[in-house]
Amino acid sequence: MGQCVKISEVAEKMELKNLTPNVELEDKSIRVPDVNRPALQLTGYFEHFDSERVQIVGYVEYTYLETMEKQVKLSVYEELLRHQVPCIIYSKKLSPDPELLEMATEANIPVLQTDKATSAFMAELIRWLNVKLAPCISIHGVLVDVYGVGVLIMGESGIGKSEAALELIKRGHRLVTDDVVEIRKVSDDTLVGSAPDITRHFIELRGIGIVDVKSMFGVQCVRETQNIDLVITLEDWNRDKEYDRLGLEEEYTEFLGNKIVCHSIPIRPGRNLAIIVESAAVNYRQKQMGYNAAQELYKRVQENLTKRR
Repeated sequence: MGQCVKISEVAEKMELKNLTPNVELEDKSIRVPDVNRPALQLTGYFEHFDSERVQIVGYVEYTYLETMEKQVKLSVYEELLRHQVPCIIYSKKLSPDPELLEMATEANIPVLQTDKATSAFMAELIRWLNVKLAPCISIHGVLVDVYGVGVLIMGESGIGKSEAALELIKRGHRLVTDDVVEIRKVSDDTLVGSAPDITRHFIELRGIGIVDVKSMFGVQCVRETQNIDLVITLEDWNRDKEYDRLGLEEEYTEFLGNKIVCHSIPIRPGRNLAIIVESAAVNYRQKQMGYNAAQELYKRVQENLTKRR
């Protein structure tokens, strides 16, 4: 069974009013992030109808329903509810027919209401459901927001990930999660990282114990979620290993089928990891804005060689 979101959670998040109070929301769930405006279904066309989607009735559907004869309308309601849709939501504070509420209660299908305009509500609901229902994995690491760049710090246990994160927090950056990172694939281009509820805002420092970052440094030093833009892997210095010293070619790592730029940073005593992470984040932003320092150096070298000839 895949990811699902309880309708009670949707109702709370989106501030929806339950118009069918006798229908329990807690035991009902949504499994797909898509929504449907049942305009075609109200005309009686139910071919290719995806009954797993949330059904949203806007002003157009509402006014069309008002033009229908009562018996035809009731038969459409009956057919719609027979497909066991997860819920029906009326936007713009529109009020459904009492007959629909009665039939929905009998079918054990919730009917909800929002004050928001249809398009704005649909966009907000789809965005939120896409995050909640996205494929998810948990990995060992630390996620920090550095100058707006989501930096995932990985490496062997005890190598100094949490200490680097703490130093970054002291320098004004924000912690998303320490130790366990939940990664969700929101789209083919976007991975979003967050913390498990139980460890949110906590950092473990060996020799000291658990530190509550939110209480110690303030709410400005934490955030709930962050896009993952850059991965930094910390590893013990190996004299025999060749490390990239120019960065002309990007290296990547992959999560849930999405590629993320990755840097391997060798650790030696005296290296300031916080400054290295900051520099990597700024360098990433520069590349995103069209400037690549390694390519600029290569260009200068080529020009210098050309002049000497």
